Amino acid sequence: MTESKATPVAAAEQGSRNLLLRVAVAVVLAPLAIAIAYAGGWPWAVLVTLAATGLYVEWLMVVGVVRATKVAASGAIALATSGLCLAMGRIDAWLVASALGLAVVTVLSPQRRIWAATGFLYAAAAEIASVLVRLDQVYGFVALILILLVVWVTDIGGYFAGRGFGGPKLWPRVSPKKTWAGAIGGFVASLLVAVGFAAFGKMVPALRLGPLLLLSAALSVVSQLGDLFESAVKRRFGVKDSSHIIPGHGGLMDRLDGFVAAVVMAAIFGLLRGGVDGVGRGLMVW
Repeated sequence: MTESKATPVAAAEQGSRNLLLRVAVAVVLAPLAIAIAYAGGWPWAVLVTLAATGLYVEWLMVVGVVRATKVAASGAIALATSGLCLAMGRIDAWLVASALGLAVVTVLSPQRRIWAATGFLYAAAAEIASVLVRLDQVYGFVALILILLVVWVTDIGGYFAGRGFGGPKLWPRVSPKKTWAGAIGGFVASLLVAVGFAAFGKMVPALRLGPLLLLSAALSVVSQLGDLFESAVKRRFGVKDSSHIIPGHGGLMDRLDGFVAAVVMAAIFGLLRGGVDGVGRGLMVW
């Protein structure tokens, strides 16, 4: 076998092994995340805080500021303190801790202050949005599961549609592998999630197909934009993966980029409709 023929075969085998590893890790992590989301309260706040802290550290790694120990440590401590405030139900205290953390990170950054501050805001937004959506005792878990499923099926549908159909690239300068077929495939898959939720309308009458379709569509689009945003940041600094903490998936930023964008958008929309204690209701009840 010539080298030119062996290379594509080796690449295909490597791709298959990587896909199996990604599936295996997802089968373990997804149910765990759902179980903690169902528990809500402080367990969910702790998980969210750990994820937000990891996002912040990875962001600093991507933009080349992580070696500034004071910046990394102060931001991580601020996020942990903010998470403790959320676990105790003190959103006002979260706001104070986050504002102080942002100020300290900005002042201590020896270089690329805007990028360091943006990373802290990115992580803090993911932290508060994830907790706010789950806060609603009646609809919080349902709303959170809708967001998670839309993000997951958008990613999965986009992966298989992109590999199956190929075609024109979505934004080759930022993400060379993403195609329009993948973007459309992920979008269509997200609509199926809305249909599935609406099928439970007899048990939860508030779940109506029309609004759910619009919500799922918006979440899917925003999720894909979040993915492209993270890709643009990594390409700006010449980084392929944010880290290798998740086998087969890369880093937390690589896996949560779409979720962060979607949950922040959902939290803002739900907050406007339902208030601080009714974000889930604001998303699901029409």
